[in-house]
Amino acid sequence: MNGGDDAASSAATSGPPPSLDWRFSQVFGERTAGEEVQEVDIISAIEFDKSGDHLATGDRGGRVVLFERTDIKDHGGSRRDLEEMDYTVRHPEFRYKTEFQSHEPEFDYLKSLEIEEKINKIRWCQPANGALFLLSTNDKTIKYWKVQEKKIKKISEMNIDPKVRGNNSTPSSSSPPPIVANGVHAEPHGYMSNEFSFPPGGIPSLRLPVVTSQETSLVARCRRVYAHAHDYHINSISNSSDGETFISADDLRVNLWNLEISNQSFNIVDVKPTNMEDLTEVITSAEFHPIHCNMLAYSSSKGSIRLIDMRQSALCDSHTKLFEEPEAPGSRSFFTEIIASISDIKFSNNGRYILSRDYMTLKLWDINMDSGPVASYQVHEHLRPKLCDLYENDSIFDKFECCLSGDGTRVATGSYSNLFRVFGTSPGSTEAATLEASKNPMRRQIQTPARPSRSMSSMTRAVRRGSESPGAETNGNAYDFTTKLLHMAWHPTENSIACAAANSLYMYYA
Repeated sequence: MNGGDDAASSAATSGPPPSLDWRFSQVFGERTAGEEVQEVDIISAIEFDKSGDHLATGDRGGRVVLFERTDIKDHGGSRRDLEEMDYTVRHPEFRYKTEFQSHEPEFDYLKSLEIEEKINKIRWCQPANGALFLLSTNDKTIKYWKVQEKKIKKISEMNIDPKVRGNNSTPSSSSPPPIVANGVHAEPHGYMSNEFSFPPGGIPSLRLPVVTSQETSLVARCRRVYAHAHDYHINSISNSSDGETFISADDLRVNLWNLEISNQSFNIVDVKPTNMEDLTEVITSAEFHPIHCNMLAYSSSKGSIRLIDMRQSALCDSHTKLFEEPEAPGSRSFFTEIIASISDIKFSNNGRYILSRDYMTLKLWDINMDSGPVASYQVHEHLRPKLCDLYENDSIFDKFECCLSGDGTRVATGSYSNLFRVFGTSPGSTEAATLEASKNPMRRQIQTPARPSRSMSSMTRAVRRGSESPGAETNGNAYDFTTKLLHMAWHPTENSIACAAANSLYMYYA
């Protein structure tokens, strides 16, 4: 749990790392100008596997699309070629691998409720024997998928030489035997019913069939279906570090599953009150600790994060630690509780920190310090005067995801107008980049340093104060609330980000 202390101390002595220069890498599903986006094609989930060699996306049509890395790390070739490669920036490159239909639309006849096929979350599991395994979920049902290359077998040679038939060297031209009253062929003497007899010495040209496998195809097979365990919409699934269990969370409960057992789960968190009128908060996200399989965290609509230890009791209603930021006096308004709701939480790779995203900010929490976040990053503070408009068009309920770099020195999250923000977390860092999900990510870049403080970086400095239009950016472009970048993922070992803008998957590297 204390991993990362050494890294933090070394970073403090050497100073913050320089800001990254982000560049466009790839785009999949790029749409042409004026092309209408189909609802079913909009990406709703993104996830790298632990190695970073595979990337999965899910969409509102219930499909899961897999991409695989194509750049090879152990380059062969001459020494000169290798030396030339050292001068070029190498970055992950991916290609389309396969896709499959994970979920179909369903109808709950008992509740008269239509269940969408939309993929809410994807999580990679441990690979085995060359096969890939992953979990995908919609609002009600979780599925465990195995994706493996299968060789297509074909018979390349016939079983017997067609020139040889029975005891004669030429095919028999005799008429078929007559049929007797009981419907059976009347066989003449020496005529076998199978129209074939072996010569005394056998047939030298008789060969066994030769089966060859020249082509391979990827086959996705559903291994398990985990259903009928959630009364409310599933918002999270997360794998345990033990490789055997995972959790699923809805608005009021968190369930623990074994990957091999699909017909039962254990309810480990239940916040449902006896009287539903007393309900004041719901679960919004849940995540297993990346190292300790007994620990997990879940966030709530009131802006709090609870860390629980499953060794304490079977039903973890009491938390080990509670992380919440005290409300500033006199700052309460009609929108306070709405924008405080946490939409996503992520652990850092070493398990020391938790990153949370609410509507306006990113917050970084140290799990050893529950007095408040160690840093806060304002994502789009200039939208605060427009909260009333955002409430009217329901944008205030958008759920933005967040992600951390593999080394924990940077965090990222999305915003409107297909923008996303990258912040440096190292002590003294003022890195705060604004990028656009397009082939020219730096088009909207605003070169203004963020103020270093407990709020290490702030977008308020990137917006011209006193602008006539509070919803306008520094370069004069009005914010488009219909184009929002909700889903993104950071490569586990390199500075590479994948993000979803509607039906397009954009990838960047630094």
